[in-house]
Amino acid sequence: MKVVYPTCCGVDVHKTFLVATLITSPGITPHYSKKRFSTFNNSILQFKQWLIDNNCFDVCMESTGKYWVPVYNLLEDTIRITVANPKWVKAVKGNKDDKKDSKWIGDLFRLGLVPGSYIPEKPIRILREYTRYRFKLVSCRSSEKNRFQNAFTVCNVALDAVVSDMFGKSATSITDYLISSDTFYPEYCTYLLRKSLKKKADTVVESIEGYQMTQAQKERMIMVRSHLDYVTKSIAELDEKLDKLVEPYESALNLLCTIPGVNRGSAITIISEIGTDMSQFANSKRLCCWAGLTPGNNESAGKKKSVRITRAGVYLKPALVQVAHAAVKSDKAPYYKIKYERIYKRRGKKRAIIAIARMILTAIYNMFVTGEVWNPSDLYKIDMPQEMVDKQKEKAIKQAVKLLVSNGVIKAADISVA
Repeated sequence: MKVVYPTCCGVDVHKTFLVATLITSPGITPHYSKKRFSTFNNSILQFKQWLIDNNCFDVCMESTGKYWVPVYNLLEDTIRITVANPKWVKAVKGNKDDKKDSKWIGDLFRLGLVPGSYIPEKPIRILREYTRYRFKLVSCRSSEKNRFQNAFTVCNVALDAVVSDMFGKSATSITDYLISSDTFYPEYCTYLLRKSLKKKADTVVESIEGYQMTQAQKERMIMVRSHLDYVTKSIAELDEKLDKLVEPYESALNLLCTIPGVNRGSAITIISEIGTDMSQFANSKRLCCWAGLTPGNNESAGKKKSVRITRAGVYLKPALVQVAHAAVKSDKAPYYKIKYERIYKRRGKKRAIIAIARMILTAIYNMFVTGEVWNPSDLYKIDMPQEMVDKQKEKAIKQAVKLLVSNGVIKAADISVA
């Protein structure tokens, strides 16, 4: 096989130490030099100097948890680093240790058999940390809302079966009243209702009457509610910080917001995951594969086995699926809605929504490459068939003629003759 990197280094990273195998090829047979370093900063800098002294500027290491990040941070300014997915550099069981692992990684990398993972630039990585933390906080908020709602259910309060939102103004006023008061007055409960919920006053009272709530349960509800308020406040503060971090990417955000279903929040998430520089991906297919939106390729003895999508794109894929759900419900821009309806009749709704998510990601790739707003090449074939186009042209001609007649440029009699 052809040697792609004559001088390179394979690194096996652990929590407290790393093992590096330097491979040089002065002749046909490669020469190996192994060394162990600590993962403290001064030791990593010694490792960096050792690489430079040996004229090695190509390094490959396995992405084990977050342990590779400190090494990457200190080497990225000088060394070309390839961070490999563990499945591509996994050694054979029963014949492996730390030194053999680093040698195996180096041998594969030397022959160009290790595809590198996409590691964005540092500003994007920092933005990614914030967006992923926001995702966790939103999940935490949802859990607390469910916990708060279930606390009332076990106390024989069926308010959630009557109101559409347990955290709306009317429902919040009632829940606060139930927690703070030892007695229940139906008249006061009715007084707390607002707008259209006043029509359901009798039903609301029926869902609450006869409830059983101890003081200990009330205290737990107060604790849940205070934590919910704290998480909500934290999300608001995080959004303010995100607005400052995405200021350099405002043009890219505006570009993404032209896609049906994409709002500012989802656009920030997309940019934090893939960045704006598409040179990292050879084409849109590679990007979709990296995001976990491409069917698997698993065939043996002429039989095609599972073609399920991969588990990649843990944060990007849910965001794109959420965007796809919004896009297929849009009536103002029914492009993806029409495509979705055509696909789910043949393949089902789940596969159809994944297909729409992939279409959106493909559009994002081409938009970042060309700098153009969202404008699919088959837009008129899908959104506006030829009959609709002809109708719009006819309508425009009639409006133009009507305007000319009203301005006295032509006469109505001339139109009738024509």
